[in-house]
Amino acid sequence: MSRFLKVAAAATAAILTLAACSDDSSSDITTPPATGSEADVTAALQKGGNLTVWAWDSTVKDVAAGFEKKYPNVKINLVNAGTGDKQYTALQNAIAAGSGVPDVAQIEYYAVLQFAIAKSLANISGYGASGLKSSFTPGPWNAVTPNGGVFGLPLDSGPMALFYNKEVFDRYGIAVPATWTEYVEAARKLHKANPKAYLTADTGDAGFTTSMIWQAGGKPYQVQDTTVRIDFADPGATEFATVWQPMISEKLVAPIPPWTDQWFKALGDGTIASLPTGAWMPGNLASGAAAASGKWRVAPMPQWEAGGQASAENGGSSLGVLDKSANKALAYAFVKYASVDEGKDLRIKGGAFPSTTADLQSPAFLNTPFPYFAGQKANEIFAKSARQVVPGWSYLPFQVYANSVFNDTAGKAYVSSTTLADGLKAWQEKSAKYGTEQGFTVK
Repeated sequence: MSRFLKVAAAATAAILTLAACSDDSSSDITTPPATGSEADVTAALQKGGNLTVWAWDSTVKDVAAGFEKKYPNVKINLVNAGTGDKQYTALQNAIAAGSGVPDVAQIEYYAVLQFAIAKSLANISGYGASGLKSSFTPGPWNAVTPNGGVFGLPLDSGPMALFYNKEVFDRYGIAVPATWTEYVEAARKLHKANPKAYLTADTGDAGFTTSMIWQAGGKPYQVQDTTVRIDFADPGATEFATVWQPMISEKLVAPIPPWTDQWFKALGDGTIASLPTGAWMPGNLASGAAAASGKWRVAPMPQWEAGGQASAENGGSSLGVLDKSANKALAYAFVKYASVDEGKDLRIKGGAFPSTTADLQSPAFLNTPFPYFAGQKANEIFAKSARQVVPGWSYLPFQVYANSVFNDTAGKAYVSSTTLADGLKAWQEKSAKYGTEQGFTVK
């Protein structure tokens, strides 16, 4: 559920200085040298020891048990320090204090660059991580390899798809939209026929917004050394703002915050009839909207132009080795076990969506029927989406902060007369001001 959690302003006080709180200046984003060697990993596994792992993903519990079983001389202390922003605050506090820093931490893709620049994450390429590029789909791999280093291994991924309530669509004669223009028309048709029903819910979310712009081919963030470019007037961002504005202005989106009881109830009773989101959603639907089992299906994402085949990532996280870990080689062994070895299989069995190319091509994985979707082989759609993720996307080296001020800027479009385009401009300006204050050259 962390994929949609907004960064609460009160929780970001420690995070806001993330880039400046390390031993190095925020403007120094040179990649630290690779840590260790593959021989060090072998020796560490033979020696054993204790590792502290911070992660909120429930499947990591199975990974820890599996790792301890395979290596009896290793003890894993698994800690849930909170989801997303809560863990990042606790992590930065520990780093600043110089004590209590875990060996391994779960870091969402949008936050990897910020922790890497602060030199809080170790460059694990020397342990053999640099040779794992072909093991992962491009989006997640690019997220963990900023500036030429490897600052974690992908834990999962979120290629996007359209989840929709087939029963509702059939009842009101709505065809599955192939384009976003058709999606807006479908929203109008449904809400006119039943004013209590909405095609989707959206109260303003930084992750959803950036994913939609990503799919539209937008590249609002460009980072080169200490120079950062922020441009929410680029073609992709402009197209998203233009097409999505009627959804807000005409009140075609349910004003229901995600992950609330009301939201799950609306998904279950048909009040919300579709969700464009990441491939990690099935388990959440099955558990949170169980009453609608058999009614929902999965379709490819609507396109920004007819006949397009573009997708984007939404959510997902990595496991990284902390630079202050006293046992980096053993920590890397755990990260690799969880991401590409036996631990990865345990996580898939537990419901995680993989970022590994071999699994996304596996007949067993692709042919898995989903009871919630009336037996549909939804992994076929998710895997195809993963291959269609638009390349070239970048996050800011202070994305955690940027996301924390989304509601105060772009989010105003959902609660006032501010247009989405103007809201994005305000988001750009506030993010740029902060970046400049942190020592970056922002254009």
